[in-house]
Amino acid sequence: MTVALTKGGNVSLSKQAPGLTAVRVGLGWRTEGTGCDPDASALLCDGSGKVLSEAHFVFFNNLRSPEGAVTLAAPPHDGSGDDARIDIDFGAVPAAVTKIVFPVSLYEAEERGQSFAQVAAAHIQVTATDGTPLARYDLHGAGGAETAMVFGELYRHGAEWKFRAVGQGYASGLAGIAQDYGVDVLRPEPAAPAPIAAPAPPAPAMPPTPPLPPEPAAFPPSGHATVPDPAAHPAPIGATDMTCFFDPSHGPGTTPVMWSPQWGVPRQITSCPGCAQRVQTTPPPYYTAPQQGYAQAGYPQQPAQPGYPQAAPAQQGYPQPEQPQQGRRFGTGALIGAGAAGLVGGALLNEAFDDDEPDVIVNNYYED
Repeated sequence: MTVALTKGGNVSLSKQAPGLTAVRVGLGWRTEGTGCDPDASALLCDGSGKVLSEAHFVFFNNLRSPEGAVTLAAPPHDGSGDDARIDIDFGAVPAAVTKIVFPVSLYEAEERGQSFAQVAAAHIQVTATDGTPLARYDLHGAGGAETAMVFGELYRHGAEWKFRAVGQGYASGLAGIAQDYGVDVLRPEPAAPAPIAAPAPPAPAMPPTPPLPPEPAAFPPSGHATVPDPAAHPAPIGATDMTCFFDPSHGPGTTPVMWSPQWGVPRQITSCPGCAQRVQTTPPPYYTAPQQGYAQAGYPQQPAQPGYPQAAPAQQGYPQPEQPQQGRRFGTGALIGAGAAGLVGGALLNEAFDDDEPDVIVNNYYED
């Protein structure tokens, strides 16, 4: 007696027909007037869910698995409603094979603008070799934007062979199924890396930001920057989107810039086009945004005096550190708060960046 299954349901064929050594899997559909051309196939997979080898992918260009366990037969035309038939010899199935998957794909669906929404009355059924029906799954309303679909699968459960109704669709066609099951013969060629785009034109000046809290925010140390040679410093391939190095609120960092901090080794960063323009055209500290309530005088640089370190430019609204005595050498200090008396030594500022991406693991779950 045939067991009618719904999506995700399973049945033990070995219990349905004790002593069963072979079965016939029939797949059918209706596509009259649509121009759709479905193709049935079979994948012999190991315990990891990957195809055992490319020769164990049975389809219209490979009608038989190497050991003869799975054979794609000619369409029956016997009134059964099957449009494709696949014969399975359980005795010849390699011990490493844990399941046999049965996909159906639409030939050149993307070029023809077709999908399973145009396929009606799709089904998969399992019968014994003498024609005794064992299980059937009708894919009612399963069609949508999918161009390929796994109808069902046979799988081992201990010493038994069982059948599961799957009904999983793929919008990427047979190539998407091939990628999931590790078939290289249908995997699309990797696309060539896109050429590095030239730096975008300068963006309009950013509007003034709101006043900062009483305690001044810390900024990166000043330095000089230049636009790197794209050939010498290519943009990283496959990196995730990054925000502007100097201010994440500016949006994505799209322009590569070689940044040389006051203390540290020059390195490439990415910033918004506006910040990149300021890096190239404005003397340090180019990263400081205008602040309401404080005069922005452009931070004039003091003329250099040979033999002595140069003091940092004065900023209105904050007390200034005492000037070092001649003959003694000090590093540049950073003011931390109002009333600071000045720093005696230079502080080495190190910045650490972490571009690691979290691993993304996709699990396919199948019930026994």
